[in-house]
Amino acid sequence: MKKLMLGFALLSASCTTQPTAQTETAGWERQAQNITIIRDNWGIAHVYGKTDADAVFGVMYAQAEDDFNRVETNYLNAMGRLAEAEGEAEVYRDLRMKIFIDPADMKAKYESSPAWLKTLMNAYADGLNYYLAKHPQVKPRVIKRFEPWMALTFSEGSIGGDIERVNLTQLEAFYGSGPRRQGTQALFEPVSPYVEPTGSNGIAIAPSNTTGRHSLLLINPHTSFFFRSEAQMVSEEGLNAYGALTWGQFFIYQGFNERAGWMHTSSGVDNIDEYLETVVKKGDGFAYKFGSEERPVTTTKISVPYKSGNTMAQKEFTIYRTHHGPIVREAPGDNAKWVSVRLMQEPVKALTQSYTRTKAKSYKAFRDSMELHTNSSNNTIYADADGTIAYFHSNFIPKRDTKFDWTKPVDGSDPVTEWNGVLSIDETPGLRNPASGWLYNTNNWPWSAAGPNSPKKADYPVYVERNGENPRGIHAIRVLENKKDFTQDSLIAAAYDSYLPAFEDQIPALVKAYDKMPAANPLKKKLSEQIALLKAWDRRWSVTSVPTSLAVYWGEELGRRVADAARQAGMSADTYIVNKADAEELLQALSAASDKLASDFGSWKTQWGEINRFQRLTGDIVQPFNDAGPSIPVGFTSARWGSLASFGARTYKGTKKMYGTSGNSFVAVVEFGDRVRAKAITAGGESGYPNSPHFNDQAARYATGYLREVYFYRPEVEAHVERQFHPGQ
Repeated sequence: MKKLMLGFALLSASCTTQPTAQTETAGWERQAQNITIIRDNWGIAHVYGKTDADAVFGVMYAQAEDDFNRVETNYLNAMGRLAEAEGEAEVYRDLRMKIFIDPADMKAKYESSPAWLKTLMNAYADGLNYYLAKHPQVKPRVIKRFEPWMALTFSEGSIGGDIERVNLTQLEAFYGSGPRRQGTQALFEPVSPYVEPTGSNGIAIAPSNTTGRHSLLLINPHTSFFFRSEAQMVSEEGLNAYGALTWGQFFIYQGFNERAGWMHTSSGVDNIDEYLETVVKKGDGFAYKFGSEERPVTTTKISVPYKSGNTMAQKEFTIYRTHHGPIVREAPGDNAKWVSVRLMQEPVKALTQSYTRTKAKSYKAFRDSMELHTNSSNNTIYADADGTIAYFHSNFIPKRDTKFDWTKPVDGSDPVTEWNGVLSIDETPGLRNPASGWLYNTNNWPWSAAGPNSPKKADYPVYVERNGENPRGIHAIRVLENKKDFTQDSLIAAAYDSYLPAFEDQIPALVKAYDKMPAANPLKKKLSEQIALLKAWDRRWSVTSVPTSLAVYWGEELGRRVADAARQAGMSADTYIVNKADAEELLQALSAASDKLASDFGSWKTQWGEINRFQRLTGDIVQPFNDAGPSIPVGFTSARWGSLASFGARTYKGTKKMYGTSGNSFVAVVEFGDRVRAKAITAGGESGYPNSPHFNDQAARYATGYLREVYFYRPEVEAHVERQFHPGQ
């Protein structure tokens, strides 16, 4: 009888579950009928829905079609679940995310979110789950089912979020071996002066400086290649946005609608703080000092599962926290203190701001979205059809006492070190319609953003900006100032201007060193032809340029040689080279660069395009490179030399040629008038699958800066249809 009852129960459960799944699928299929996806002849998805939720459902389905692996991987990173796919080596990366991202907390925040936002999060999950249901051959590595709350774990869109700035080495040292004294590093990893610069370019031109009397906007993120897709989202509820989406997100991150456009550039703001916590043992736990109090250090348990062979294992951690935030390391010294980190954590507001700005069609509406103050790591360049151009500095800057050096850990026991709200938009560096008629940002300081009409450094707390000027900033000013006749095409030309300002002072220093060299020095004869070539060089890159090859190889060799000395002198490597490097260093580096070029390519007289290449062989997130495989020459160089069009390339094991993996990833130039017009390019192509015609169909245009027309209005899209369908068809 018991067996009979058990069998009946199992049958009942089966019958109950199946209709639920069928009902869910039927709901997805009904919603899909409200959505039309048109892929144009470049494979770009234009998603049309009755509601915003329909557009979200459709764009997530389209992203999954193009590269489900990247969608899932971004959420494995965001939720701290990468080790479940890739093994024990990723445990501490996952721990770092889990310290800040708690699924239970995210679920609670989802439940308390505004109804309209919950509807969008539901549609986000439904679009991905419907894709998986319709494509059973696609096998997720970890996430078999997406939940609406997951959208809150990845809400801002930057390539490296605030959490990722916590030092992994120190985190592992603290939690891997228990609390004890560690090394002298601070919050951020020390950076070599000659690592590839990251960031982006944004430029806005006022109507007064254009021939068409329309605002222009350059959207030029410098990220790792293939980090974002390109799409358009349209609904009957006022949504009509086009641009770049970070894989797995349901909002246009950098783009435009029919009236306004926005571009985010990585900021140099100091808005993440470390606190030295004075911790004492209290019974079975710990306490920390705050003013005259001793407050309990709170603890939480975190489990990090990881793949171990064909099975799963896990590591358990006890995480310590003060009211400032989690403990992430221990400071050095005889009286070592624990170090907590405080940063912005407002996922609901961040997701709200990320989405609502895509529907803002005026300066006021866009600024209203900025009042949420959650775009923490970015500056923003803005332009609209009303003729307004604007610069917003980092959107989240805590108010702090300026007597403290906030670049270093401050005393957590002193109440004066507490945050006092955030700076308002008016209290941060910003611009609206400067008299110059242009503004820009290249991840440099804002004090040159509009030439003589820029914000003044003395008017703001020092912590609003840690960066200085950079070669791209110098370059941007040169192509923008004193020009009143910009067009869409001439702004594209400015964005690809070939001048390399970093060599403007370095090459004369090299020539001066050579001229002073005694004739008896063997380098005098060996380097005579190289010096003559560099001396006559116009400092411009091209695929046929030999001096570009020689200058880049010399600059990189010299940078490696002087990096430590420059750091000890408190200088950038570029400044050190011009002002401190001795003649022997300069010339020996040129000799070594010449030898390297001759060894790898048969002659130091090798054209830049033979060396600097774009290659896309597989859909792997970490790309392989092979000199025997097909590749395309690229003229533009690393941003470190001041190239506005950036191509971060280097050699790899087994290669002699340099292959790019970052820099210009999505480029668009937008003109706002009665109708919006845009041209754009995406590195490689829209699809992550090598068998797709859109895997690499934009590569040649990408390499030459030959932007394609964007189809924004539906008749334009319908004139270039490659495929039109409802999700699931």
